[in-house]
Amino acid sequence: MDKGFEKEVFETLKIKRSVANEFRRFSKMLSKSQSMTLLLMLDFFKENGISPTECLGPRMETLENRISILIKKRMNGMIAIMKDIEKTQTKPTAAMLYSLFEQNDPKKEKPLLLEKKRFDNRELQSNPQVKFRGKRCNHDKPEN
Repeated sequence: MDKGFEKEVFETLKIKRSVANEFRRFSKMLSKSQSMTLLLMLDFFKENGISPTECLGPRMETLENRISILIKKRMNGMIAIMKDIEKTQTKPTAAMLYSLFEQNDPKKEKPLLLEKKRFDNRELQSNPQVKFRGKRCNHDKPEN
């Protein structure tokens, strides 16, 4: 029994015997009931906008145009999905990682302290370019 159509009653259609036999063979080939085969055929024509009387031409230009329209619609759908993923997942994740790395960077607001060189009187006399003499630290002397 066909799913969703269990409670419906059968209706008869008058068709020629040769057409009925060919349709039955086609239904068996699809492994569907005759009702479901006919429904699938009708759905196919409706969804693709094709008429059985419409000539598709030697290169099937009409069908190619319809397929290209379907492909464009699917591509637009994929683009929309990717943009949504970018907005909801990629950008927030990147922002969180960026903020984490920013917090770990050492701040370079203060310049590094450089050690002052100590000059002896001999160095001052031998090097006349040195005009500044740094103070000597009293770190070496122990306190009493």
